[in-house]
Amino acid sequence: MSVFKNPYFFIPILLFAGNQVLEKGFKIFIPWVHSYLDDLLALPVILGITLQIYHWIHPKQEKFRFKKEHILVAFLYVSLIFEGFLPWYSDQYIRDLWDIICYGLGSLIFYFKINT
Repeated sequence: MSVFKNPYFFIPILLFAGNQVLEKGFKIFIPWVHSYLDDLLALPVILGITLQIYHWIHPKQEKFRFKKEHILVAFLYVSLIFEGFLPWYSDQYIRDLWDIICYGLGSLIFYFKINT
């Protein structure tokens, strides 16, 4: 099955897009959603798109799956960049342990529901 047909992939895409329309188009900010939804959805979306590209280009095609180590590296990379480096470099970014927890939950969603 194509990653794009997996509801655990396209529902996060729709939620992200809907949230962006509310925030940027209508200036409606729901506090918890504004703070954490994008962080929760980031890794399922990023890794889901990457997995679909691998399905198109890798010799195993749709049988290709990311290993746990690949997902862990993606989690660490996103966490270090967005919660470590960018807050140190720019005042626009704020370190938040809850963001890292959301990245972790998103990684688990990807591993168990999309990377199957």
